Amino acid sequence: MSQNLRDADRRSIVVDYHLSAPPPKVWRALTEPKLLASWLMPNDIKPKVGHQFTFKTAPAPGFDGIVHCKIIEVQPVSRLVYSWRGGPIDTMVVWTLEPTTSGGTHLKLEQSGFGPEHGMTYDILSRGWREKAAGSLERILNLP
Repeated sequence: MSQNLRDADRRSIVVDYHLSAPPPKVWRALTEPKLLASWLMPNDIKPKVGHQFTFKTAPAPGFDGIVHCKIIEVQPVSRLVYSWRGGPIDTMVVWTLEPTTSGGTHLKLEQSGFGPEHGMTYDILSRGWREKAAGSLERILNLP
C-alpha cells in the first residue's frame, strides 16, 4: 500500500467552539494544568516546545488511562499543537484560537491521524470533544 493511500485512510476530528471568553482566558484553559484538568483531564502540561506531559483518566480495555503528549508548536494565545499517544492511537492535536468581533473566541480543535482500525476510539473521542468538552470548557470559562 502506498503512503498516499494510507494517508487517505486517515481521519480527523474537527470541532469548532464558539466561546464568549476572550482568547487570553481560553489560552489559559488550554495551557494551565489546573484549569485544563478542570474541564479535560489531570495533566502536567507546560506550553513549551519539546515539553513531554501526560493526561490521566480511567483505564479501559486496551488503554492504561495515560495519554502521552509532547508539545510540537506554541504560538501564545493563537495556536497550540501536541502529539497525543494512548492506547491504540498516535495522533496530533491542534488548537487554534481566533478573536471574534464580540470579544469572544472561535476555538478550533483538530485531532488527526486516526486510521480505519481506530473506529471505536475515534467515535469515543469525537463524542467527548463535541459533547463533554464543549460544555465543561464553557462552564470553566464563565467562572470568575
